[in-house]
Amino acid sequence: MNVYEDRWERAGRQEPPSVVDNLEGDFRVERLSGPLPMPFVWKKIRGGRGTTRVSSFGPRFPFRLEQRERYVALIYLGPLSFLVDELRLEADGSWLGRANAAGVRYAWFRMVTR
Repeated sequence: MNVYEDRWERAGRQEPPSVVDNLEGDFRVERLSGPLPMPFVWKKIRGGRGTTRVSSFGPRFPFRLEQRERYVALIYLGPLSFLVDELRLEADGSWLGRANAAGVRYAWFRMVTR
């Protein structure tokens, strides 16, 4: 098991059953492994919905939040509906994420409040 899988398992033991309500705000996204996300990626989450932005002036990619067992899924809308980010709350208050395309994990990232 790699270091991020181990972190994912530890984070899953710490969070309450429903964390969607706790996931609101503006977040800076930091790449941990894989090709994406690139620098200057931000997520804005409000009321069970959100957007991912690349830079301040770049395009916005909308998603909706869905509570799943022990994690939150960010399900992208429209033509990007094959993308799903999965998040778990870590002990330090940041969110550990794994990015998936058509069910295949391609990157790990961390979200921190801006």
